[in-house]
Amino acid sequence: MTLLLDTHALVWWLTSDKQLGRVARTAIASSATQPWVSVASVWEAAIKSVTGRLRLPKPPDDLLSDAALHDAGFQTMGIRSRHALIAAALPRYHADPFDRIIIAQARVENLRIVTADPGFDAYNVSVLDARI
Repeated sequence: MTLLLDTHALVWWLTSDKQLGRVARTAIASSATQPWVSVASVWEAAIKSVTGRLRLPKPPDDLLSDAALHDAGFQTMGIRSRHALIAAALPRYHADPFDRIIIAQARVENLRIVTADPGFDAYNVSVLDARI
């Protein structure tokens, strides 16, 4: 199954953070198809970076552009109307709009989410624990 990285898993990968577990790191590196990164994760990381809530080793434009993500081995996924409609209809177990769109994208596109967020478990999506 193709992977979709949650925002923190993406940041951990890009910064070689040890919080990203060996199993998750191996799955991302050895994926038969390029793993996906949602534009929602780019947006979230960029917002957190410019507001000082996330420290990145490079400016968001250098680390999170389509070209930079492609060079890092990822495909970027835009937000389609179907994703937005599914996200809006999800039960309110998880209030974070970035996570809700990632959950919706995983459902619509049949992707496995790499995340350490236990809030994803309440939804009918395949999850790979980013910490293992």
